[in-house]
Amino acid sequence: MKILVVDDEKLLVKGIKFNLENEGYIVDTGQDGHEAVELARGGGYDLIILDIMMPELNGLEACMRIREFSTIPIIMLTARGEDTDKIMGFEHGADDYITKPFNILELKARIRALLRRSALVSNNTATVLCVGQIAIDTEKRTAVRGDEQIELTAKEFDVFELLAKNNGRVYSRESLLNIVWGYEYQGDIRTVDVHIRRLREKLERDPAEPEHILTKWGVGYYIRG
Repeated sequence: MKILVVDDEKLLVKGIKFNLENEGYIVDTGQDGHEAVELARGGGYDLIILDIMMPELNGLEACMRIREFSTIPIIMLTARGEDTDKIMGFEHGADDYITKPFNILELKARIRALLRRSALVSNNTATVLCVGQIAIDTEKRTAVRGDEQIELTAKEFDVFELLAKNNGRVYSRESLLNIVWGYEYQGDIRTVDVHIRRLREKLERDPAEPEHILTKWGVGYYIRG
């Protein structure tokens, strides 16, 4: 698996690269947001680790530009732990975040979880799930509404896939965090709301009056197909 690490802290990048290469990953590195975008565009990476606070072009802007052409899983690094910063990361297309300073074992665990859940290491037989005019291919990890191809981030796809496979079943925010994120989540539970809103904006004909991605008030979210 090939990973891109971009951060202007050279010692941190060196440490992450050393530890990930010891795990068998191929690791490329960069130092600013512009470099992150260019490398992501042509590097064929399986995952990107991207710092928020960088010169020239910050991580949030770089993440947003990468999302214009790729759904590759992105983990954001932040020196601040405020929930607003984390939500901003998700709003710009990130799939996960980790706050500095962090334990390298936790970073490795999150990388494994994202790669596993993005189906980049999966050899399962293709399965197409249909929800109204929306169709998703769980092997190719593509989403189509009618004739329109819809770009979903890794986590957006995971959330929608889980709900679509369990049509009509209501999942609480806590359940979605535990199942989709795959570890004990310490951040703001509103992360789920952000992903649901983004899914509605991308997949529903009228996000304000969704037909398929529905809310059971006081309980959670579910799919009606």
